[in-house]
Amino acid sequence: MKNRHSALFAALTLAFTLGSNEAAHAQNEHVVLIGLAGPLTGPSARTGKDLQNGAQLALDDANSKHPTIDGKPVVYKLVTADDQADPRTAVTVAQDLVDRHVIGMVGHWNTGCSVPASKVYHDAGIPEIAPVSTGHQYTLQGYNNTFRIIGHDDIGGAYTGAYAVNTLKAKRIAVIDDRTAFGSGLATQFIKGVQNNGGTVVDHQYVDDKTTDFSGVLTEIKSKNPDLIFLGGVDVEAAPLVRRMHQLQIHATLLGAGGFVSPTFLKLAGADGDGVTALDPGRPLRGMPGGEAFDKQYEARYHQPIELYAPFAYDAAATLIAATQQANSTDPAKLVTALHSIHRDGVTGLISFDDQGNLNNPAYTIYQVHKGAWAVVDVIGNSQQTAAK
Repeated sequence: MKNRHSALFAALTLAFTLGSNEAAHAQNEHVVLIGLAGPLTGPSARTGKDLQNGAQLALDDANSKHPTIDGKPVVYKLVTADDQADPRTAVTVAQDLVDRHVIGMVGHWNTGCSVPASKVYHDAGIPEIAPVSTGHQYTLQGYNNTFRIIGHDDIGGAYTGAYAVNTLKAKRIAVIDDRTAFGSGLATQFIKGVQNNGGTVVDHQYVDDKTTDFSGVLTEIKSKNPDLIFLGGVDVEAAPLVRRMHQLQIHATLLGAGGFVSPTFLKLAGADGDGVTALDPGRPLRGMPGGEAFDKQYEARYHQPIELYAPFAYDAAATLIAATQQANSTDPAKLVTALHSIHRDGVTGLISFDDQGNLNNPAYTIYQVHKGAWAVVDVIGNSQQTAAK
């Protein structure tokens, strides 16, 4: 009996000691805040939540390795803010995140938010990595702290314009521009791509990103007899547009870039979506170096499929974390310097940046809706690369 009591006492003592050590270790951990801003409410909330989920997985993976900075244990924590995809709100939440002392930012989703918010982060000296914002103007402001984990629209628009003329053989092309920073920039670059490849734009119409009835612009476009219509806009605009095209018997290919390729478009467009073609920055999920493993991890954690851009948010957050490890510091100025020289293998591909902060050698994927699903047609741009080991 005495031996049993002694053994029990020893076990309890060991458990108490281990528990006390773990508690002490937890108390000594320094919390490192990483910000994320995107539309967490409203029509694009599904995308914002997808970005949040992707970034959180990066922090979870980092924390599971019990990281240290300057020899001291740290834990990374994600601080989220809802910018509602609205530029004014984006500026407000950016200042709030700065005031909360985040060491870096993942965001924003749309270029219209990333551009005005970037001044707030620049004034505070905090690095910002946009996982999705594709408008080139975001990295053309002369700020040294702005980066993007995806290709920009000057390249994407040029590729799409060339594809319309050379592959789709479009002769008469109409353009619809939603006047957002994203849509307008994309439309402008698409038109340049068409013209540089000898194509003809027969009409250029304007809407806004709240438009749901495209009857007026489509009636005008129909009179020009186009064989292809390009939309500088996103999936929630494209779905009612393609449905109205069918109702008006406009037998033209609908082409887009950067904002179409999502399950949401397929749900909203229904059978009318078949044949819609789009160019999206980045490789398809199954073509990403870490795409298959990430897909399984995401499904296991969240019990739902990836909406679209979660892998890019993962890489944005993981790259910020890698910068803290490379700099051995959480000083934002040192992180900016580290990011300009970083060279790492990500889920989406090789992560490194040019002098402006753009992703080097970005890839783009051509998709087409076939029998109610997005099918990969081609991948253009960079070849598969890995960071030197």
